[in-house]
Amino acid sequence: MAKIIAIVNQKGGVGKTTTAINLAACLGILERRTLVVDADPQANATSGTGLDPRETKASIYECIVNGTPATEVVHATDNPNLDMLPGSIDLVGAEIEMIDMPQREHQMKKVLDPLRDQYDFIIIDCSPSLGLVTVNALVAADSVIIPVQCEYFALEGLGKLLNTIKIIQQRLNPELLIEGMLLTMYDSRLRLANQVVEEVKTHFQQLVFDTVIHRNVALGEAPSHGQTIVMHDASSKGAVNYLNLAREILQKNDMTRIKEEERTIPVTEAQ
Repeated sequence: MAKIIAIVNQKGGVGKTTTAINLAACLGILERRTLVVDADPQANATSGTGLDPRETKASIYECIVNGTPATEVVHATDNPNLDMLPGSIDLVGAEIEMIDMPQREHQMKKVLDPLRDQYDFIIIDCSPSLGLVTVNALVAADSVIIPVQCEYFALEGLGKLLNTIKIIQQRLNPELLIEGMLLTMYDSRLRLANQVVEEVKTHFQQLVFDTVIHRNVALGEAPSHGQTIVMHDASSKGAVNYLNLAREILQKNDMTRIKEEERTIPVTEAQ
């Protein structure tokens, strides 16, 4: 049964798409069947995994608005254990078309629930807004990851996002949890970046992932080649960061291959 994680922040440029595709690719490397759902009209997650949004015959839009089964829309990628449910510019108009739908906030959940048995993780890349499509993602999700950029305006709007998540929990999806806050674009040389890290960890404590995503040239280059970071440069700091994040998520969800009792070396008496 797949765990569905939405990558959400209404602030743009904080690393949502980068996190969605690279976390998913690293989960795939760790032998977990993973699906990325591109719920952003810009469809950058789609192109970032090597698919051309202009050449895909259907997208998540057709699934939500027209009821097309997701199994007919899912594409395999060059990454091991990673599939893509592509996005489309048509998602811009989806919110208007969904207004009169019964249970309009549950359309994405209806699309993704039949896929749960086929994957270990389903990662939803959300658009930089708190519109109806993003609300759909939050209703469909089991948990959310909130990327937080290590810059001056990092906490701006975070309160509004957390309030939206609280409303979703109260009214639409009581089982929604915060998987964690992920500090991104970190540069240890900058005093401001270190201040942001300290402030976020002070305010949110255990909600913040131990893994921090550093600024990395390879992370910026990979999408231009239609590749995830592990396919583009597996030895880069960005690849190591996202592999560590994937491992941390597996540990938090008790999904590591090694059982806890097998981690301890038994102590034997000296002969």
